[in-house]
Amino acid sequence: MKRFFRVLLLILFLGAFGYTLFYLFQKSQKNPLVFTTQKPFVTNIINKSVATGSIIPREEIEIKPQISGIVKEVYLEAGDIVREGDKIAKIQVIPDLVALNSAENRVEIAQLALNNSKIEYDRNKRLYDQKVIAASEFQAIELTYKNALQELSAAKDNLEIVKEGASKKAGAQSLNIVTATISGMVLDVPIKVGNQVIESNNFNEGTTTATLADMKDMIFEGKIDESEVGKIEEGMDILLQVGAIENKRFKAVLEYIAPKGTEENGAVQFLIRAKVTLDSSEFIRAGYSANADIVLAREDSVLAIKESLLQFDEGKPFVEIKTGEQQFQRVDIETGLSDGISIQVVSGIDPEHEIKVWNRIGL
Repeated sequence: MKRFFRVLLLILFLGAFGYTLFYLFQKSQKNPLVFTTQKPFVTNIINKSVATGSIIPREEIEIKPQISGIVKEVYLEAGDIVREGDKIAKIQVIPDLVALNSAENRVEIAQLALNNSKIEYDRNKRLYDQKVIAASEFQAIELTYKNALQELSAAKDNLEIVKEGASKKAGAQSLNIVTATISGMVLDVPIKVGNQVIESNNFNEGTTTATLADMKDMIFEGKIDESEVGKIEEGMDILLQVGAIENKRFKAVLEYIAPKGTEENGAVQFLIRAKVTLDSSEFIRAGYSANADIVLAREDSVLAIKESLLQFDEGKPFVEIKTGEQQFQRVDIETGLSDGISIQVVSGIDPEHEIKVWNRIGL
């Protein structure tokens, strides 16, 4: 019985040992390498540089008041369309005491001068009617009287402007009414009723009451790296991808490249601007972020392959085309434009050829 167990254990040991040897042998054998293939395809190849920036109006106009005071009324809000001369806000003047006192004194002096001229005019009018004095002498007195009338009227208008910021004679041109200087869209109205505003003058730029812009004339403004700026020139076509508008591109034309760059985070950036061709079906808001693809070169509907399929021998490109089951033949080709992923094939292969995927990137 003991002998039987010994034989059984020996058989089991020899079987395990043999299986181990067979397993190690199988592991040491390499799997046969099977290459897949890809066919050439027809596509559009665009070589481009990329710039980041935003879409803004070409001109944004800040409207300033001509007098200082308190905002009494606001007639517009952001998004409204205005024409040149439309009212934006009404300002209630806080009179300057020195200017007010001076204006009141001017009115009093003008009134005294008018009273005196009126007495002189009436007396000489009677003498002229009686033909006691000559017409030339009376005309000089009449002119003095009319000048006194005009001076009183001007003094009263000045007093009214100092008090109210407007005069009845000025009508719609009153200083206390802030009006639009251009036609366009209201982008922002940073004031509210009750806010204090400061007039625009030589010593102060004044408080902005509204920002206006022509939203039909938009430009792309962005920056491009110094490594790319040498490849572009004014007049090049640009394709814009607006972040807020998916699956749509807008055309633009490069019209400005800054002659001087600025350093940002260790890299030199150059400012560029491009005129945007607007689409009537889409409303582009000022400040939309956008990426600009500046087209350096373009080939449409050309035969191309994935650039990863290329192999090189002494700098000359070639591919391997399938001739049989896992059998391939080298073919030299002539290449054209590349976008970094696909490359144009000028000659060497046909659309029906199957090209060997020789590297792990291709796999």
